Amino acid sequence: MKIAVLKETRPHEARVAATPDTVKKYIGLGCEVAVEKGAGAGSEISDAMYKEAGATVAASAAAALKGADIVLKVQRPQTGDKDEVKQLAKGSRLFCIMSAFQDKGAVEALAKQGVTAFAMEFMPRITRAQSMDVLSSQSNLAGYRAVIDAAHEFGRIFPMMMTAAGTVAPARALVLGAGVAGLQAIATAKRLGAVVSAFDVRPAVKEQVESLGASFVEVDPEATADAETAGGYAKEMSEEYQKKQRQVIHDTIKKQDIVVTTAQIPGKPAPILITADMVKDMKPGSVIVDLASETGGNCELTQHGKNVVKHGVKILAYPNVPSRLAQDASALYAKNLLNLLTALIDTEAGALKLDFEDEIVRGTVVAHEGKVVHPALGGKAPEPAPAEESGGDADEPSESEGDA
Repeated sequence: MKIAVLKETRPHEARVAATPDTVKKYIGLGCEVAVEKGAGAGSEISDAMYKEAGATVAASAAAALKGADIVLKVQRPQTGDKDEVKQLAKGSRLFCIMSAFQDKGAVEALAKQGVTAFAMEFMPRITRAQSMDVLSSQSNLAGYRAVIDAAHEFGRIFPMMMTAAGTVAPARALVLGAGVAGLQAIATAKRLGAVVSAFDVRPAVKEQVESLGASFVEVDPEATADAETAGGYAKEMSEEYQKKQRQVIHDTIKKQDIVVTTAQIPGKPAPILITADMVKDMKPGSVIVDLASETGGNCELTQHGKNVVKHGVKILAYPNVPSRLAQDASALYAKNLLNLLTALIDTEAGALKLDFEDEIVRGTVVAHEGKVVHPALGGKAPEPAPAEESGGDADEPSESEGDA
């Protein structure tokens, strides 16, 4: 099997889908690896490093894709004027962060092209898939970077400092949303010496928040008893609860210097947690870092991709925050892909085995055999093949399998 690793073409994307370390592992699985020239430049990985690991460096995307069974990318291929989907061969398999809810058209284009597309962000939250969980690996870095960005823009220090000239009070930081990104933001702010508090609609995270040394901001414990999905994500709450929540956050945010927001709901716009009136009541010089800006933002005044000052408050909305730590983000993402492919590659048959009875396959495949197949996107998952038809070459690349 040939694996193609493509150079990312979207703005603000410095990550790459394979590292020299994972290239060696793929070769050990019996695969041939072709890396597009310059693919690792944004992550400080030279073409020479890929060659040393055993990969072939291709002069172009077309050259890398020639004869490729598997295509690895960070973000989904572009459509429209810069159509990358048409470069993918019918029957190939694509693994990438699809952003499928934001761009269903890309999934449909991949299906039409005959590609089997795996959306890495749809990885199920199960124990067996933890090492493949792209959202966790990238969100962890984003939570760290959010606090570093806030510290850079904040006009004061984070820790309490006692000097001969007087005592400097510690900064106060509030984290809204205590998922992977939020918990890392809490830990980072604590390391820098801030007094930290956190809010989340899911009561189950209270213990985790407090274990990191932060205080937990509660709204209505009874109303949040059923605030979490089976996959561990926050549910959209009732209007009555949201009204109480806004008041509690408003009262809390007035005392804060730093606010990091991370709250998102899969398949829906990010909930507005900080209104314009709340921003008006914050201390001058305070900083908000909105990690949910790509899905609309948690702050009403957020402008995605821009850092603005409103009512004396800095609101940071960097695009693609994990890419701001490209070396580590690439290493973790590449390992997520390797762990998934290691589970799917049949080394004896020299083929990728797709078992739609497997929760991981069923959960991540969004396009297959010319159709959109993920239920969350309005599709229907393929029926598992009968036992007598699932032999050695049942999962050889079909005419419609490919990359998203």
